[in-house]
Parts: sequence; structure tokens; C-alpha cells
Amino acid sequence: MRRILKTVLAAGLLASASACVYHMPIQQGNYLDPAMLSQVKPGMTRAQVRFLLGTPIAPVAFDDSRWEYDYYLKSDKLKKPNRSHATVYFENELVARVDTNVRAAVPTQFIERSTLAPDAAN
Repeated sequence: MRRILKTVLAAGLLASASACVYHMPIQQGNYLDPAMLSQVKPGMTRAQVRFLLGTPIAPVAFDDSRWEYDYYLKSDKLKKPNRSHATVYFENELVARVDTNVRAAVPTQFIERSTLAPDAAN
């Protein structure tokens, strides 16, 4: 009887320990901070873009007129992975335009008071 109790207790302890496994978040690419991305303007040099956004994810061997930035984050806390992308286009070694799916962060001082919740307006 004691041996069966020890076996059941060991099996229960092993089963409960397997549920406590930590899954590390998977992050790839450069984090595209909306505040930093909004600072990239036409006329900036490649060095200035690299300072703000970091090194592009993969250099384009045949087309050096654009830099690609990708970000991917998968975590157990997120329902679906967080993905963002930005492409910086260059003409004559200067930024011509930026295409991105990253939403710009709007500081709260630029939000009209009428759009805030009633509690926050007071």
C-alpha cells in the first residue's frame, strides 16, 4: 500500500511539474519603435537612418536603393505574433520615402480633450 501511494505521489508531482515549463518569447529582427521610425525623414543620409533604426535585416545585393526592416515577436501572452515591417527607399544616397505598417505613437498632449474618457478629462 505504501509503495502504491509513493508511486501515485511521484506521478502527480511529475505531472504538475511538466505544466510549469517556461516558454521563452521568440524575437527576430529590429524592433521598430514608432517614435524612432517617425524621425526618419526624406533627405536623411544612410548613416542617420542606421543610427535611428539599426542595421537593415538583410542587405539587398542587387538593389541598394532600399533597406528592409522586419520585426517578429511570438509570445505565449500574445494571441498572434506581433509583426511589423518598414522599407526605407533611397535616391542619390538620401532617403526618398518610408513605407511601413507601424502605427505612429501619438503623445497624449496632442489628443483633444474631448476624445479622452470622461474620468481622464478632469
